[in-house]
Amino acid sequence: MLIHPQINPVALQLGPVAIHWYGLTYLAAFALFMFLGMRRLRHEPFASITGPGAWSRRDVEDILFLGVMGVVAGGRLGYCLFYKPGYYLSHPLEILAVWQGGMSFHGGLLGVIVAMLWFARSRQRPFLQVMDFIAPCIPTGLAAGRVGNFINGELWGRLADPSLPWGMVFRGAGSAPRHPSQIYQFLMEGLLLFVLLWLYARHGRKTGQVAAAFLVGYGVFRFIAEFFRQPDDFLGLLSLGMSMGQWLCVPMILGGAWLWWWAGKQPKR
Repeated sequence: MLIHPQINPVALQLGPVAIHWYGLTYLAAFALFMFLGMRRLRHEPFASITGPGAWSRRDVEDILFLGVMGVVAGGRLGYCLFYKPGYYLSHPLEILAVWQGGMSFHGGLLGVIVAMLWFARSRQRPFLQVMDFIAPCIPTGLAAGRVGNFINGELWGRLADPSLPWGMVFRGAGSAPRHPSQIYQFLMEGLLLFVLLWLYARHGRKTGQVAAAFLVGYGVFRFIAEFFRQPDDFLGLLSLGMSMGQWLCVPMILGGAWLWWWAGKQPKR
């Protein structure tokens, strides 16, 4: 049985300014996106597009900026609507209190989709082409976020068998060992999904299939991870013994599977 190291959430204190580890993981996520985005420019079909529609470094920078806005706004609104709608309807001003915590990946995904719709329209590019471009660059950012969750000792897992070698005791979660679900998600939704998507996207795919693979891949890995992650106390398990996270993954998986099938039937451009 392991004990969570209880790492100080403040990585660096500069006078009155406190730099938190979680903030650093966000910066790492943005840097990784920029790094991978520049390499995506060398992949097909983006490398072969010339003329006014050619992809460039500026596109990557603009996508990153808009994506950050979409993640923050969508993640916060998604958390308020999916997890605590009654509370935030009664306290609407607290929706803006992002420093108090409360973000939803699924809400952030919807925010990114809206941001990419605006980007695609403003640059006169096919929306699914834009989503195919960013899809393989996202999982490393998710992995960085799970590292932040582990450092903060939050979003811990369900109770584990005491004989589990990597069972871990988290502060605030009692003295019984639990699954380090943050690490599970780091490995599955982060590293493994990144490797699979990056390799899949390197070969010629029909427009929309890479984005579809992300939806299915993330949805499946998150659905699995939720079996080991402790449900939110104020929600618990919902219908069919599934968590809110699992229910939100169901439309992702189904929608991604349909999109992959639909894209595969379109003529290759």
